[in-house]
Amino acid sequence: MDITTGSLNKDTQVGATERFDALVSTPGVRIERIVSRGHATPRGEWFDQETNEWVLVVSGSAGLRFESEARVRTLRAGDYVNIPAHCRHRVEWTDSAEPTVWLAVHYASA
Repeated sequence: MDITTGSLNKDTQVGATERFDALVSTPGVRIERIVSRGHATPRGEWFDQETNEWVLVVSGSAGLRFESEARVRTLRAGDYVNIPAHCRHRVEWTDSAEPTVWLAVHYASA
């Protein structure tokens, strides 16, 4: 087993597309860091994932919309949400003034 270390808040430069960094990947669990800055899910598109996703905003802020809800949920540093598999959702906006750093844990249902 390799011991690895890192920082979620270092090297947060991002270009025209969001940045996805795989931190841990095993059968049944994937942990990734996502860095956004002024990004959003393209209009009319929804995420519909095969696995559950627990996501934490480490820094910055974002607006998250679920297809089943009328309002956009605003997430700020320290806020998290657990998204069940196949719960259609989209990112409406991310902070354009600073990077939004997410920690996402994708996991299979028990």
